[in-house]
Amino acid sequence: MRTVSVRGAALNVSDISGLTDLWAHTLGDPRICIAVLDGPADLSHHALLHAKITRIRPSLPIGSSDGRALQHGTHITSVIFGDHESPIRGIAPHCRGVLIPIFSDFANGTPLFCSQLDLARAILQALQAGAHVINVSGGHFAPSGTAHPLLTDAVRSCARSGALIVAAAGNDGCSCLHVPAALPSVLAVGATDRFGEPLSFSNWGSVYNMQGIVAPGDDIVGALPGGGIATASGTSFAAAIVSGVAALLLSMQVRRGQRPDVFAVRKALLDAATGATHPRTAARHQFLRGRLNITQTFRNLFIGDPQMGLSTNEVTASCVLPAEPQAQTDSGIQPATDSNSRLPSAAPGDRPDAQPRGDDIAVTASAVSPSSCGCGANTASPMLAYVLGQLGIDFRTEARRDAFVQDMDAAPGMIPNPDDHQQLLDYLQANPWAAASLIWTLSLDGTTIYAVVPQGPFAGDAYNRLRQILKEQLTEGVERISVPGVIAGSVRTSSGQYVPVIIPEIRGLYSWSTTALVETVVGPTPAVTASDSDKATHSGKTAGVHEFLDRVYFELRNLGITSQERAMNYAGTNAFNIARVYEAAMKDNMELDTIDVERSPICRPESDCWDVKLVFFYPDRQVQTVRKAYRFTVDVSDVMPITIGPVRSWSMR
Repeated sequence: MRTVSVRGAALNVSDISGLTDLWAHTLGDPRICIAVLDGPADLSHHALLHAKITRIRPSLPIGSSDGRALQHGTHITSVIFGDHESPIRGIAPHCRGVLIPIFSDFANGTPLFCSQLDLARAILQALQAGAHVINVSGGHFAPSGTAHPLLTDAVRSCARSGALIVAAAGNDGCSCLHVPAALPSVLAVGATDRFGEPLSFSNWGSVYNMQGIVAPGDDIVGALPGGGIATASGTSFAAAIVSGVAALLLSMQVRRGQRPDVFAVRKALLDAATGATHPRTAARHQFLRGRLNITQTFRNLFIGDPQMGLSTNEVTASCVLPAEPQAQTDSGIQPATDSNSRLPSAAPGDRPDAQPRGDDIAVTASAVSPSSCGCGANTASPMLAYVLGQLGIDFRTEARRDAFVQDMDAAPGMIPNPDDHQQLLDYLQANPWAAASLIWTLSLDGTTIYAVVPQGPFAGDAYNRLRQILKEQLTEGVERISVPGVIAGSVRTSSGQYVPVIIPEIRGLYSWSTTALVETVVGPTPAVTASDSDKATHSGKTAGVHEFLDRVYFELRNLGITSQERAMNYAGTNAFNIARVYEAAMKDNMELDTIDVERSPICRPESDCWDVKLVFFYPDRQVQTVRKAYRFTVDVSDVMPITIGPVRSWSMR
């Protein structure tokens, strides 16, 4: 990005049609939370000093303190949260904010982008932090509009939990889709100039035409790290504007005593969007559903309130870094910022320290990166995780692998090969201290999602347990392990991939095969002399628990971050309650229909209780008039979840 002075053509967000009228009703409510998934931000900037922003510790490494990612993140954050007593008036300054860095830079200025897996993790972090609106000012080029399964699942989790994702449409200037903007339930945002005309680089497409609007994104004024003011263009900035407007409308709902309904707001924004009116207008499809219309959206949501008075708001979206069309790979999600955005020089003074970020999985660094913050921002408490997966090994570097080759003793006639897990286990048996020199990975369907790094006085015991689990996977058919713990920092694997580190809670490190777990839960197979009834009961219960576990392990697979995910994963580990449920359901010849996790209406103080709910149906009835629900409660407030109370059931229509 170039640095230039702010020009007269720069657009302050207060110039957006209808916004000042909306501000007369509300500047936001701290009960409404906006998550900003972007670069790190200089929260010491005078425009952000009074913002109610909590910085979530990113799980990926720290980058440069003065790169484009910091500039982009600071600018986006100020567009939403800028203090109205400062020169940069943000859209929703009184809303609560959560900052989750997903972009950063190397010290040499090379950008560190974000993979789809990293974005999925950040979205779940935002959801866990209570975000109502999640602003994603970036995207990954995806011609088909489909995403990594874990990113798709994260977006679905937001839809189920009532959180709205607002995402930049992309800056390729073509009919081409980006994710997450193209995923169902997301609100995509393209960019217009100050006259309401779509900018040449703003993307469009059939999916966007159904679930996207355009908003101002050209020469948007915002904060520059170090105290300066900048203008920048791109669909990112349009997305930030729409995120702020959505948060204001949610704040109005809360002030009127209503529950915040993000999808009512999304529908109102789409329904109120206005089309082309200018005689030199661009092609209709470049407007997506239409221009942002704050006035009509307000009327649609709050009929009977005083009219807002101004004409339709013609908002334009922000610009992205040019992204070359490519196959859907882990090349990284990029901030949606125009490469020609203008950034004036910072005000005199020191620049803020670098901040940790959630970042790409294909970058370079060494060992575990700390998650500390040098910016003075508020930070959230450590993030808990309860993850299911398969254990693996990584050597971090070729040099580290070669060191193992030199140290290992192979059998006569064999070449030392640390990639042979049996040889490696034999070496670790004789040299247990070497286990700490490896990266112990946790994978889900072949995708590495975490590194397991024991710490503390019992780290040696935890490494011994990991060695035992690896042996069980190799010789005893173990298929899954459970790893509860705390996420702290990140580590680089030999492929260049960065993955978050999980510090395991040793008392929850379990391993099992599905067959062995089912047998433990339902008991051994009845003897040959047992009655047909006993055999049928055992067979039915075995099949039912197998079905539940398969649903958890495959259909409901997840990253184990949110409270719902941790409750579900724990239910898949502690399957004894499931056996009781199936035993009761089998008496009525019922089969499993749905599995869901809901917040428990009753919970102990200082606890985080969730109900795992299984609904059964009668397979022999063509018309399902009555179904049966079973529910048990899991408390996930501690690093080790625990079930509380008995299994309860009731009939439902």
